Amino acid sequence: MTNQTIRQKESAALWAAHKLYRETIKDVLFFFSPDDAAALIIESTWLQPETQYLVINLKSKLRQGQKYQLYTEFTGELADDLSGFYRSEYEEDGLQKIVATSQMHPTYARKTFPCFDEPALKAIFHITLIHPPGTVALSNGMERVSWTKTKFEPTKNMSTYLLAIIVSDYTYINTTQKDPQIRIWARRKAIDLGQGNYALNVTGPILDFFQSYYNIAYPLTKSDQIALPDFYYGAMENWGLVTYRETNLLYDPETSSSRNKEKTATIIAHELAHMWFGNLVTLRWWNEVWLNEGFASYVAYLGADHAEPTWNVRDLIVLDEIHKVFAVDALTSSHPLSSNEDSIVLPNQISEQFDVISYSKGAAVLRMLSDVLSEPVFIQGLSTYLNYFGYSNIVGNDLWHHLQMAVKEYNGSLPHSVDRIMSPWVLQMGFPVVTINTAIGKVSQKHFLLDADSNVTVKSPYNYEWLIPIRWIRGGTVQKDIWWLMEKEGKAGTQSDGFWVLANINVTGYYRVNYDLGNWERLFTQLNTNHKVIPVINRAQLVDDAFSLARAQLLSTSLALRTTSYLSKETEYMPWQSALNNLDYYYLMLDRTDVYQPMQDYIRKQVTPLFLYFKNMTLDWSSVPVQHTDHTGEKSVSLTVSLFNRMYFKILTQQCVNCNLFRIHPNLRSVVYCSAIAAGDEAEWEFGWSQFKIASVANEANKLMFALACTNNTELLNRYLSYTLNSTIIRKQDATSVITSVASNRAGQKLAWDFVRNHWEYMFTEYGVGSFSFASMITGVTARFSTPAELQELKEFVEAHSATGFGSATLAVDQALERTRMNIKWLQTNKQEILNWFNSQNGDQMQ
Repeated sequence: MTNQTIRQKESAALWAAHKLYRETIKDVLFFFSPDDAAALIIESTWLQPETQYLVINLKSKLRQGQKYQLYTEFTGELADDLSGFYRSEYEEDGLQKIVATSQMHPTYARKTFPCFDEPALKAIFHITLIHPPGTVALSNGMERVSWTKTKFEPTKNMSTYLLAIIVSDYTYINTTQKDPQIRIWARRKAIDLGQGNYALNVTGPILDFFQSYYNIAYPLTKSDQIALPDFYYGAMENWGLVTYRETNLLYDPETSSSRNKEKTATIIAHELAHMWFGNLVTLRWWNEVWLNEGFASYVAYLGADHAEPTWNVRDLIVLDEIHKVFAVDALTSSHPLSSNEDSIVLPNQISEQFDVISYSKGAAVLRMLSDVLSEPVFIQGLSTYLNYFGYSNIVGNDLWHHLQMAVKEYNGSLPHSVDRIMSPWVLQMGFPVVTINTAIGKVSQKHFLLDADSNVTVKSPYNYEWLIPIRWIRGGTVQKDIWWLMEKEGKAGTQSDGFWVLANINVTGYYRVNYDLGNWERLFTQLNTNHKVIPVINRAQLVDDAFSLARAQLLSTSLALRTTSYLSKETEYMPWQSALNNLDYYYLMLDRTDVYQPMQDYIRKQVTPLFLYFKNMTLDWSSVPVQHTDHTGEKSVSLTVSLFNRMYFKILTQQCVNCNLFRIHPNLRSVVYCSAIAAGDEAEWEFGWSQFKIASVANEANKLMFALACTNNTELLNRYLSYTLNSTIIRKQDATSVITSVASNRAGQKLAWDFVRNHWEYMFTEYGVGSFSFASMITGVTARFSTPAELQELKEFVEAHSATGFGSATLAVDQALERTRMNIKWLQTNKQEILNWFNSQNGDQMQ
């Protein structure tokens, strides 16, 4: 039952107000309360499936300002569909166990109970759960237990999507501090093995950081975090009861890598940031999702950096967020951060907003704004904003207003108001490329598109121009002030005077930078003589910018490849990872061509010094480096390991004899497992499968799950794909990851694509139209498409399913079509030049 008091502002029949999804309504009564208990007469009710409304037509009109009470009785199914109130199952000590858990965000509270399921319609929830003996019930508030009936303290005034209810036989560990009480909940075995300890230890410092950063105390009495066996999303910021995938909350030092540890810290920081920004102050409607998710994505790096100050994790935002979103926001099928409220109406449209643009671009532009204003001004504006709008709802301009007040309070100087500066970044898609002619100091901007011939059909109120803050270096000397490019072009003091010029220091600006050829040559000279003079983040950015500029035909492909020439001297993680990310595209496009082997030979030559560097640092792989980014440098070494996979195949087969994988260091397991299974055959795959099935640590199971997709045996790959149709073999939360992992394997790409086409109707129904992974699956299986035949297959696939649509993957389908066209053109234009360049590097001539 639900009994919810509402205030109707308009004197009219209640229209489209009661949102409903999949419950069975047994009875609906409408009556005055508390002044008059006489029930209103309901003439009719009907469902509007597209918008998920229950419409109640009354015989008489409602009176403005009068309180009303709506009473409903309903039933619902505890399904295993990972949304609303759902069922999750797991095995522990030979027993099958069930967790009843929830995911209300963004539009699934209505699937749990009838409610006004919109972020602006906040309410106080009084929750009581009746549950079986021997189980524990959790919700947003602190529990008051009476045997099998648990009543919770009332929630704060909050949106429906933040509600959480869970029943399980989990246990917990907690801190001794009381304000707030911090608890980590998980399977009993996971807690007994200490897998929740790291999360517990890091949560307190992160909460302390945000309380100081926002200058507002944590609003609740407790902070529960729980690891779930089945969970579509990475985590969810339910107020006071945050839910996670097990891989994101649990950490086992024996089997989890340093990257796993870093991920746990940053995801916890992301979710806890929401306790204020998103939960205390909430967006009015889903058209501005980026305010919630972009901000949490940005400050997550600050919170994790505070908790783990030796990691330099705040710099990784450039690789993990900015570089990632650049690739999507440079498409004509991208979209602005904010859109009109009336353009986001249907549940599928709401789900589509939770994409890389909202998360990563949102983080990038807020980081840029913090740099422009200075951190003290930015923090001051946030604090007054959160204090003023606490327990209510906002629109984007509210934040700009409070930041503007902080600028005034600090006597700051800006060329325009915060609103005017930010509007072009928020209200139009894309970003600029800034071109600097160092011979004459001319600076210009242009909307950057990966396909130079593409046609932008979406009109922009700002004509795809931006107000651009530029920080720059000349010959190793940082220029003090920000220079603003406020028109199509301008003239700054960026003449080289014989020195190299480098703009966008530490990539604080959300834009790419191109230079005249003379400046590129001076930068190459610096990289090849003493690369450390250039900041490490900018070394990564030079590589990423050059490769993308070449794809957009603004630089030659040969020049872009030359940014990798100095890497034989580079030992830092970020430049190497930037190079590998860009070379991944070359592999996708060229690993089925005659370019593949010369490319392998060149990369082997460049990466061998790095391999030897790490081998020496780790005493022949028996220990770990001291610096955290060297730990995460496992990614940088991954290419090396794949090239030297015979050695690792030997390691794994030795472990097979002993049936003990724990001798391989956690930082190397992902690479070792994949390389060994790729080099082996059915016996090695079956061994990996057996280890996956018995893995008691989620991160270890994840490593094995991805490694199983590395085999070159197509029969095994087809078998693995078929397992995704059975949730008792591959969990629903992991099914799309398995499919995309197989698609990333050269031997499995066609198999995965055919599998998706043949089983689309089933997957569209079972995997949920509102899941992140659904769009990722479309992106993953089409990533290698680069032939006219593949484009035709994709078009036919889209046409065949146009009637039913693609739900939250609609945008991903449009992007797949655009990328495929671009890939075809890129391959035809660049293949021969790339082959010639790699051949020249592997011969006697060295550039």
